[in-house]
Amino acid sequence: MNYYSEIKNELINNEITKKVKDYSKNKSDLTTYYNVGKLLSEAGKHYSDGIINEYSKRLTNELGKGYSKRNLWLMLRLFKLREKMQTVSALLSWSHYVELLSIDNIDEINYYIMITEQQNLSVRQLREKIKNKEYERLDDTTKDKLTNNTTPVVTDFIKNPIAIKNNTSKEIISEKILQKVILENIPSFLDELGTGFTFIRNEYKIKIGNKYNYIDLLLYNIEFNCYVVVELKVTEFKKEHIGQIEIYMNYIDKTLRKINQDKTIGIIICKKDNKFIMEYCSDDRILAREYIEI
Repeated sequence: MNYYSEIKNELINNEITKKVKDYSKNKSDLTTYYNVGKLLSEAGKHYSDGIINEYSKRLTNELGKGYSKRNLWLMLRLFKLREKMQTVSALLSWSHYVELLSIDNIDEINYYIMITEQQNLSVRQLREKIKNKEYERLDDTTKDKLTNNTTPVVTDFIKNPIAIKNNTSKEIISEKILQKVILENIPSFLDELGTGFTFIRNEYKIKIGNKYNYIDLLLYNIEFNCYVVVELKVTEFKKEHIGQIEIYMNYIDKTLRKINQDKTIGIIICKKDNKFIMEYCSDDRILAREYIEI
C-alpha cells in the first residue's frame, strides 16, 4: 500500500468536503484525522517513526500549511486513544481535541470531553479548565464514579481546592471582600462547585426569633433540586461555624424547601494555615474543600 498517497487523498477529500458541505465540517475533520492517524500507525510499522517527519514535509510542499509534524502526531494520537475514549464527540471541534490529546490520563480526557459537551465550552474555556487542573481537583471517589459510570450526587463535582478568581487588587482580609471577589466572578465560582448551580442572592435575609441574620450566598442546584447555603469566613475555623450554618440550612429547609426538593446542603469557606478551606462536620451535607486564589 502507498500510505502517503492514501493519507494525501484523505486530506484532499476532507478539504473538498469542508468547502462544499459546511454543516459537516467538524465530523469530516474528525473522521479524516482518525483515518490519517490509522494510516500513519500502519506506515510506522512498515517503515520507521521518522515517517511522520517525512510525510509532513511532503504534505506541506504539496498541500500547504496545516500538516506539521505536530499535527500529524496529534492525528496518530487520536487514532491510538480512540478505543479508550468514551466517545469522539462531534460536539467538540478538532481544536478542542488538540487541547486534549497531549493529556496522558484517558480518564482525564473523558472528563473534559463530558464537561465540554455539557457546558458547551469554547476552546479557550476548555484550555483554562485544563490549566487550572480541574480534573486533578476532583475527589478520588468522584473520579471512580466517572470511570465506572456511577450516578453522581450534588457534591461530587465540587473541586478540592476551590479556585476563586481574584481580579481585584484587594487583599482578602474580610468576609465582605471575599464575597465581593466571588460575586465579581460568580460564573467561575459556580463552575467550581459543579453542574447545575445557580445564584439566588448574597446577604440573603432571614429572621430567627427576634433577630435578623444574613446568609452570605444562597444558591440553588437545578440538576439536583436543592438549595445550597454558603458561609464565608476569613478567621481560623471554629466549631460554632458549623452550628451557625446548620441553623441556616434548617431554616431554608423549613421555609423555602418544597416537598419535592432535596435537603439543603452547606458550604463553609474559612481560613486555616493561611489557606481557605471548607471544614467537615458531623452533618454530611456540609463539605470540606481548600480554597486557592487564581
